[in-house]
Order: sequence, then structure tokens, then C-alpha cells
Amino acid sequence: MSTICLEQPIFSTRAHVFQIDPATKRNWIPASKHALTVSYFYDATRNVYRIISVGGTKAIINSTITPNMTFTKTSQKFGQWADSRANTVYGLGFASEQHLSQVGEGGRREPLSSLTPRGNTCSIRGSL
Repeated sequence: MSTICLEQPIFSTRAHVFQIDPATKRNWIPASKHALTVSYFYDATRNVYRIISVGGTKAIINSTITPNMTFTKTSQKFGQWADSRANTVYGLGFASEQHLSQVGEGGRREPLSSLTPRGNTCSIRGSL
């Protein structure tokens, strides 16, 4: 009997989701009026990590993590990363510093691929 491992959630939090204004590249556009669930997933069959956030029935974030993506903490409660595949910059605003620290434990810049699976029933082969 073989085990089929589908995409597994590693981590979820709530945050206000923003995208950079494509016209100005300076202003943040809120994705919704309320905080949304933002989840970090690992797909063992493809060895791929993704960040996903859904607002209603619409995917607000569907960001495949690449080794060179970096999450930058720009304030005590806000962080951002650039997704070249989606051609946008995403921002996450958290209710507290503690929520932001769950995304990255170290300094102001964290590789997004540095988050490690917790409680994942599928083994991870290799690293990003």
C-alpha cells in the first residue's frame, strides 16, 4: 500500500493582505477590508512551497516560493515579498509583532523557503 501525499499546510496566520499598486509601485492596495487567513503549504510530490490566501472565492495570494524570494520586515507589524511570477509585491500587515515573528524568526530579511514543516505527515526530500 502506498501513501499519497497531497499539498500539506505547514503554517497559517491571519493578516491584512496588500498588493503594491502596479501604476505607482509605491502605494499599497488592500486586498480586503478585513484580515484574511494566509497559509504556507508544502507539496511533497513536486517539492514546492506556496503561500495562499483566499478572500471569499477569490485567490488573493497564490505565490510559489522560489529559493531567492525574501520576506522583508519593513516595520514591527508589516512584511513584504516580491513575486516575479505574479509580477507583484505582496504585503502582510499583522495585529502584533508576535504574529509577524511567526513568519520569520531572524532579522529583517528571511528567505521564504526557510520556514520548515511542522506536523507534516509527508517527508521532505531535498531543500529549496
